[in-house]
Amino acid sequence: MDRDEPRNPLEMAAERSAAPRERVDAARNRVRVLDAAARLFAAHGPGNVSMQDIAREAGVGKGTLYRRYPDIASIAVALLDEHERALQEQLLRGDPPLGPGAPPAERLAAFYAAMVELLDQHTHLVLGTETGRSRFATGAYGFWRVHVGMLLGEAGVADREAMVDLLLAPLAPEVFQFQRDQLELDLPQITRALTALARGTISSPT
Repeated sequence: MDRDEPRNPLEMAAERSAAPRERVDAARNRVRVLDAAARLFAAHGPGNVSMQDIAREAGVGKGTLYRRYPDIASIAVALLDEHERALQEQLLRGDPPLGPGAPPAERLAAFYAAMVELLDQHTHLVLGTETGRSRFATGAYGFWRVHVGMLLGEAGVADREAMVDLLLAPLAPEVFQFQRDQLELDLPQITRALTALARGTISSPT
């Protein structure tokens, strides 16, 4: 890339939220811990899993576990981060319409659909790490904000700085859980509503 060429803001957002490099043995232990935690959280819920349970399931010493993760909440954050980074990679380099190459309205609709799936699969993690004001401080929210803001800019939407957070508001985990569990809306219903929001906000080319 030419030294004077402007950098992609989405790439820069991904770099800001990227985890630091780690030794091979540390990376191996991280994978073992997160895999073990994922199994236990899925089976029992984070609130019913102890650090000792995770160390035993992962086959690592408690000292190894505590050096990296001080508590269950920090493991939940790290586990959710793994899933969110996978989606970020798809947004950066995946196939359209989720990845580059599709009209902004279609990309926003695809992003909504992917987020609904992520929220459904990992509600227990998201509710423990990204609720209320804490949601806005996460690296993932910053990445989603840049992504949606770029789509709005590409489509020429006015007041995109104000609009971007309004478009991300329906993806708050409390909203998703209320719609799915209290209103008993199924995932296709939620996705269709978000698709209508995307296409109503961003006009598709004629």
